[in-house]
Amino acid sequence: MPASMIRSGLAALLAGACASSAWATSATAQASAACHAVSPAYTVAVIELYTSQGCSSCPPADRWLSKLPVGDAGFRAIPLALHIGYWDYIGWKDPFARKEFNERQAVLAAHNGRSGVYTPEVFLAASEFRDWDRPDSLAAAMAATNARAPRANIDLQAQWLTPGPGAESGRRLSVAARWSADASAREPQLLLAVKRSGYMTQVQAGENSGSMLHDDHVVRAWAGPYKPAAQPVAAELTVPAAPGSASLVAIAQDAASGAVLQAVELPLQACDATLTK
Repeated sequence: MPASMIRSGLAALLAGACASSAWATSATAQASAACHAVSPAYTVAVIELYTSQGCSSCPPADRWLSKLPVGDAGFRAIPLALHIGYWDYIGWKDPFARKEFNERQAVLAAHNGRSGVYTPEVFLAASEFRDWDRPDSLAAAMAATNARAPRANIDLQAQWLTPGPGAESGRRLSVAARWSADASAREPQLLLAVKRSGYMTQVQAGENSGSMLHDDHVVRAWAGPYKPAAQPVAAELTVPAAPGSASLVAIAQDAASGAVLQAVELPLQACDATLTK
């Protein structure tokens, strides 16, 4: 689906050691400022795609997610690809699958009145969204979500820790988050995720055997839920190494209803210049 179609739909709705030391101090301050994000005054639309490399009907949905115009100013959403593992038995073990994503999909399906799950399945703001491949429907659903006043506020900071042995396979990310939820949320919780893009996988077995799959917005780290009583949230996440730059995502939700209260995304490339190398 061309990104231009989505854009059109959205548009319709929408000198010496001292100098060296001073430079280093300034650079550190700039990096610290860059590694900070605060949730906006509108509700961010969280788009969750539940997918699997072992599912023959999933690649079109994966391509759709990759083509979303994330860099556009009017695109007020956070796309996430959460790979599930319940199709692994067919013959191909999805390297990105996590049991937490199986469990989250089942919970969201139950909140939407469904007794089962399937792939590809999309949830927008925690509501099942079957018209994901229709640009006008996507634009309308996003606009409706963005028009709602946020029911939570999130202040997010992150810092890459000094690489240690085995850093080639991953890095440790220190996260601090302060957040609050509206009193209408019966069971507020905060979730943390780190996503990466640019994965290429040559599938050797299963329904997609022989295919080269391209996956973006893949969730590689997941933590929580955290309750509002523990402030600030302090966590360390292990983030698999390249490809692509990483983004930290925080999602405030009401576990009682499944509703997404607010979300914020923090690109991590400015936190450490060595991350993307």
